Amino acid sequence: MEKDIKLGVVQRLIIDRHASNGVYLTALDSSKSVLLPANQVTDDMQDGNSVEVFVYKDSEDRIIATTKIPPISLGKLARLKVKDVTKIGAFLDWGLAKDLFLPFKEQSRHPGKGEEVLVGLYIDKSDRLCATMRLYKYLETGSEYKKGDSVSGTVYEIIDNFGTFIAVDDKFSAMIPKREVIKTPLRPGDSITATVSNVLADGKLELTLRSASTEMEETNTILEMLEKAGGFLPYGDKTDSDTIRQVFNMSKKSFKRDLGHLYKERKIVIEENGIRLA
Repeated sequence: MEKDIKLGVVQRLIIDRHASNGVYLTALDSSKSVLLPANQVTDDMQDGNSVEVFVYKDSEDRIIATTKIPPISLGKLARLKVKDVTKIGAFLDWGLAKDLFLPFKEQSRHPGKGEEVLVGLYIDKSDRLCATMRLYKYLETGSEYKKGDSVSGTVYEIIDNFGTFIAVDDKFSAMIPKREVIKTPLRPGDSITATVSNVLADGKLELTLRSASTEMEETNTILEMLEKAGGFLPYGDKTDSDTIRQVFNMSKKSFKRDLGHLYKERKIVIEENGIRLA
């Protein structure tokens, strides 16, 4: 049983008294009460009994309880449909009488009416429940995924200095690092399938869109470029990352790994000033 009435949370409260407009609920050791409207009161709700409710604010900004449990609660994530779009933000359908507000400043992109968006629930500075598309602090890190696993997720933010942020299973924190070359541009809201390239010490996942076939294509590209250049290219471990990206359309990390594969297969010779066909 709750010791206080909490906004935005599913909780079990005690029926304190009946009134013409519904029943008033309270928590243990609390002097506060919240109204459960008459249209949600059933015959078995007697004073002293407990009832499970969700607490939010109605259209007049009054705290109110409901037995209709929405798909999202404070600090959690859910996919909700955009019911309306205005100049100040969007309004989402979460199954309650008052739609959930998604402020303009909390949007990582501008969703359209009828679209489903992945959002978190928070309390704003005016003590109102609002939605946000900025999900980083709402995602969990305790997944059981390991390196090499295939995962599905939703792109929720792209920060040029860091990379592309992904909500794996709409639940776990993941990122495609900046160093990864993404051949097809991604946008917030895109659904992707990727491979876990690393599990960080804090449990966050690093992902790659590369596959075994992609690596084969890249090593073949290096060989083809070597053949066209007469068997020698002036690039190697000491070549800067930007040049590698421009010439080979891959990250330096991928380039060095592919050179290692080709060297082990004795297809190339690595020289001080470049690479040469064996």
